[in-house]
Amino acid sequence: MTTWNNDPAHSRLGFVVRHITITDVTGRFADFVVTAQIGKDDLSDAKFSMAAQVASIDTDVDARDEHLRSPDFFEAAVHPVITFESSRVHLESNGEGKITGTLTIRGVAKEATFNFRASEVVTNPMNEKPTRAFKVWGDIKRSEFNVGKGVPSLIVGETVHVTADMECSPA
Repeated sequence: MTTWNNDPAHSRLGFVVRHITITDVTGRFADFVVTAQIGKDDLSDAKFSMAAQVASIDTDVDARDEHLRSPDFFEAAVHPVITFESSRVHLESNGEGKITGTLTIRGVAKEATFNFRASEVVTNPMNEKPTRAFKVWGDIKRSEFNVGKGVPSLIVGETVHVTADMECSPA
């Protein structure tokens, strides 16, 4: 097994949620780490883990970011990290498939399955390291993780679209 880590300068963990049923608000977690243990090229034995620092949430509006860190939403002081630990990765021959694992937000751990895409391994011409890209995307329900439980879905949508793009190389 080889340990692969994401390159923070070329990785992004973002989300989109509907605001007042009329517009989408986008955001990201600026501080997150992805580690993958990979033995087989088809990723059938791969184990991915992700840890995002809740305090790094960024929606381009400071007051909204502070509100999201508060007990009304993520309660960052008590639950400072969002984690994902994969249990299964299944890829088709085209490099797309599903990744399933335990997603923990605000102390609530639930199984979640996301769409998953993996690139071929290439040699990065900048550092001569093997490099691979991974993309993860899908939807979660914020109420299942007690995020904004007192905020009506007419104000902040129930469905949160999550997307992650990661460029990874062996450690």
